[in-house]
Amino acid sequence: MQSLEVIGNKIKNKDELALILNRWRFKDEKVVFTNGCFDILHLGHIDYLSKAADLGTKLIVGLNSDASVKTLNKGVNRPLQDEKSRAYIISALQFVDLVVIFNESTPYELIKLVQPDVLVKGSDYKIEQIVGYDILEAKGGEVRTIDFLEGFSTSSIVQKAQQQ
Repeated sequence: MQSLEVIGNKIKNKDELALILNRWRFKDEKVVFTNGCFDILHLGHIDYLSKAADLGTKLIVGLNSDASVKTLNKGVNRPLQDEKSRAYIISALQFVDLVVIFNESTPYELIKLVQPDVLVKGSDYKIEQIVGYDILEAKGGEVRTIDFLEGFSTSSIVQKAQQQ
Protein backbone atom coordinates (compact mmCIF):
# COMPACT_ATOMS: atom_id res chain seq x y z
CA MET A 1 0.00 0.00 0.00
CA GLN A 2 1.24 3.50 -0.83
CA SER A 3 2.04 5.76 2.09
CA LEU A 4 0.11 8.99 2.58
CA GLU A 5 3.30 10.89 1.82
CA VAL A 6 3.56 9.30 -1.64
CA ILE A 7 -0.13 9.82 -2.36
CA GLY A 8 0.10 13.39 -1.06
CA ASN A 9 2.73 14.17 -3.67
CA LYS A 10 -0.13 14.46 -6.15
CA ILE A 11 -1.70 17.32 -4.17
CA LYS A 12 -0.30 20.60 -5.46
CA ASN A 13 -0.85 24.31 -4.99
CA LYS A 14 -1.22 26.66 -7.95
CA ASP A 15 2.50 27.60 -8.04
CA GLU A 16 3.60 23.96 -8.10
CA LEU A 17 0.94 23.23 -10.71
CA ALA A 18 2.33 25.84 -13.10
CA LEU A 19 5.78 24.21 -13.07
CA ILE A 20 4.36 20.74 -13.66
CA LEU A 21 2.16 22.00 -16.50
CA ASN A 22 5.24 23.44 -18.22
CA ARG A 23 6.90 20.00 -18.13
CA TRP A 24 3.77 18.28 -19.37
CA ARG A 25 3.34 20.77 -22.23
CA PHE A 26 6.96 20.21 -23.25
CA LYS A 27 6.21 16.46 -23.43
CA ASP A 28 2.98 17.06 -25.42
CA GLU A 29 0.76 15.54 -22.73
CA LYS A 30 -2.97 15.90 -23.30
CA VAL A 31 -4.27 17.52 -20.11
CA VAL A 32 -7.81 16.82 -18.90
CA PHE A 33 -9.40 18.92 -16.14
CA THR A 34 -12.48 18.27 -14.06
CA ASN A 35 -13.64 19.47 -10.68
CA GLY A 36 -15.97 18.72 -7.82
CA CYS A 37 -16.45 18.28 -4.09
CA PHE A 38 -16.05 14.49 -3.99
CA ASP A 39 -17.34 14.45 -0.42
CA ILE A 40 -18.01 10.73 -0.13
CA LEU A 41 -16.13 8.87 -2.85
CA HIS A 42 -18.48 6.33 -4.46
CA LEU A 43 -18.70 4.18 -7.56
CA GLY A 44 -20.26 7.01 -9.55
CA HIS A 45 -17.19 9.18 -8.86
CA ILE A 46 -14.81 6.37 -9.80
CA ASP A 47 -16.65 5.75 -13.07
CA TYR A 48 -16.75 9.48 -13.90
CA LEU A 49 -13.09 10.15 -13.08
CA SER A 50 -11.81 7.08 -14.90
CA LYS A 51 -13.77 8.07 -18.02
CA ALA A 52 -12.40 11.62 -17.74
CA ALA A 53 -8.85 10.25 -17.47
CA ASP A 54 -9.39 8.24 -20.66
CA LEU A 55 -9.84 11.49 -22.61
CA GLY A 56 -6.17 12.45 -22.27
CA THR A 57 -2.82 11.49 -20.81
CA LYS A 58 -2.95 13.55 -17.58
CA LEU A 59 -5.93 14.18 -15.31
CA ILE A 60 -6.09 17.17 -12.98
CA VAL A 61 -8.90 17.31 -10.45
CA GLY A 62 -9.88 20.69 -9.05
CA LEU A 63 -11.25 20.05 -5.55
CA ASN A 64 -13.60 22.50 -3.86
CA SER A 65 -12.18 23.66 -0.53
CA ASP A 66 -14.32 23.32 2.58
CA ALA A 67 -15.25 27.01 2.34
CA SER A 68 -16.09 26.62 -1.33
CA VAL A 69 -18.38 23.63 -0.66
CA LYS A 70 -20.30 25.71 1.90
CA THR A 71 -21.18 28.22 -0.86
CA LEU A 72 -22.75 25.50 -3.03
CA ASN A 73 -25.87 24.87 -0.88
CA LYS A 74 -25.21 21.15 -0.50
CA GLY A 75 -26.49 21.18 3.07
CA VAL A 76 -25.49 22.61 6.44
CA ASN A 77 -23.32 19.65 7.39
CA ARG A 78 -21.39 19.52 4.14
CA PRO A 79 -18.70 18.79 3.44
CA LEU A 80 -18.75 15.66 5.57
CA GLN A 81 -15.00 15.20 5.14
CA ASP A 82 -12.46 18.00 5.31
CA GLU A 83 -10.62 19.13 2.19
CA LYS A 84 -7.34 17.46 3.17
CA SER A 85 -9.07 14.08 3.59
CA ARG A 86 -10.94 14.48 0.31
CA ALA A 87 -7.74 15.49 -1.50
CA TYR A 88 -5.84 12.46 -0.19
CA ILE A 89 -8.65 10.10 -1.16
CA ILE A 90 -8.92 11.47 -4.71
CA SER A 91 -5.13 11.53 -5.13
CA ALA A 92 -4.99 7.84 -4.18
CA LEU A 93 -6.75 6.96 -7.44
CA GLN A 94 -4.26 5.62 -9.95
CA PHE A 95 -5.77 7.51 -12.88
CA VAL A 96 -5.66 10.91 -11.12
CA ASP A 97 -2.37 12.72 -11.77
CA LEU A 98 -2.85 15.89 -9.70
CA VAL A 99 -5.30 17.40 -7.24
CA VAL A 100 -5.53 21.15 -6.66
CA ILE A 101 -7.78 22.62 -3.98
CA PHE A 102 -9.52 25.87 -4.95
CA ASN A 103 -11.34 28.32 -2.66
CA GLU A 104 -13.55 30.12 -5.16
CA SER A 105 -17.15 29.07 -5.79
CA THR A 106 -16.18 28.01 -9.33
CA PRO A 107 -12.90 26.71 -10.78
CA TYR A 108 -12.78 29.43 -13.45
CA GLU A 109 -9.44 30.93 -12.36
CA LEU A 110 -7.93 27.46 -11.99
CA ILE A 111 -9.09 26.50 -15.49
CA LYS A 112 -7.53 29.73 -16.77
CA LEU A 113 -4.24 28.69 -15.16
CA VAL A 114 -4.37 25.05 -16.31
CA GLN A 115 -5.49 25.76 -19.89
CA PRO A 116 -6.54 22.12 -20.28
CA ASP A 117 -6.89 20.41 -23.63
CA VAL A 118 -10.13 18.82 -22.42
CA LEU A 119 -12.59 20.15 -19.83
CA VAL A 120 -15.01 17.60 -18.40
CA LYS A 121 -18.22 17.83 -16.35
CA GLY A 122 -21.22 15.63 -15.77
CA SER A 123 -23.93 15.40 -18.40
CA ASP A 124 -26.33 17.30 -16.15
CA TYR A 125 -24.62 20.40 -17.59
CA LYS A 126 -25.15 21.85 -21.05
CA ILE A 127 -21.72 22.25 -22.63
CA GLU A 128 -22.15 26.01 -23.16
CA GLN A 129 -23.00 26.45 -19.45
CA ILE A 130 -19.91 24.69 -18.12
CA VAL A 131 -17.60 27.03 -16.22
CA GLY A 132 -14.53 27.52 -18.39
CA TYR A 133 -16.29 26.75 -21.67
CA ASP A 134 -15.20 30.14 -23.05
CA ILE A 135 -11.55 29.44 -22.18
CA LEU A 136 -11.55 26.11 -24.02
CA GLU A 137 -13.45 27.49 -26.97
CA ALA A 138 -10.94 30.36 -27.34
CA LYS A 139 -7.95 27.99 -27.34
CA GLY A 140 -9.53 25.32 -29.53
CA GLY A 141 -9.87 22.78 -26.73
CA GLU A 142 -12.61 20.26 -26.11
CA VAL A 143 -15.45 20.48 -23.61
CA ARG A 144 -17.01 17.09 -22.89
CA THR A 145 -19.73 15.74 -20.65
CA ILE A 146 -19.87 12.29 -19.09
CA ASP A 147 -23.07 10.51 -18.14
CA PHE A 148 -23.45 9.72 -14.46
CA LEU A 149 -23.66 6.15 -13.30
CA GLU A 150 -27.34 5.70 -12.43
CA GLY A 151 -28.19 5.41 -8.74
CA PHE A 152 -25.03 6.88 -7.24
CA SER A 153 -24.77 10.30 -5.59
CA THR A 154 -23.31 11.63 -2.37
CA SER A 155 -26.64 13.27 -1.50
CA SER A 156 -28.51 9.96 -1.83
CA ILE A 157 -25.89 8.18 0.31
CA VAL A 158 -26.21 10.86 3.02
CA GLN A 159 -30.00 10.67 2.85
CA LYS A 160 -29.94 6.87 3.13
CA ALA A 161 -27.57 7.02 6.12
CA GLN A 162 -29.83 9.52 7.88
CA GLN A 163 -32.83 7.19 7.45
CA GLN A 164 -31.01 4.28 9.14
